[in-house]
Amino acid sequence: MTAQELRAKTPDELKAELANLKKESFNLRFQQATGQLENTAQIRKARRAAALVKTVLNEKAAAAE
Repeated sequence: MTAQELRAKTPDELKAELANLKKESFNLRFQQATGQLENTAQIRKARRAAALVKTVLNEKAAAAE
């Protein structure tokens, strides 16, 4: 998901997306700990996607002030 796509969403949609990414990140870490994770790059992608969502949320909050 690109930053442009995220900026088109509402803050509530972004918060839901962030919750999903955090849940995905948790599941990936759990898979890694149990030795089931084959592609460890997924963890990095999930973390970066969550950071991007947080950045867009902060931009929207700053613009609302």
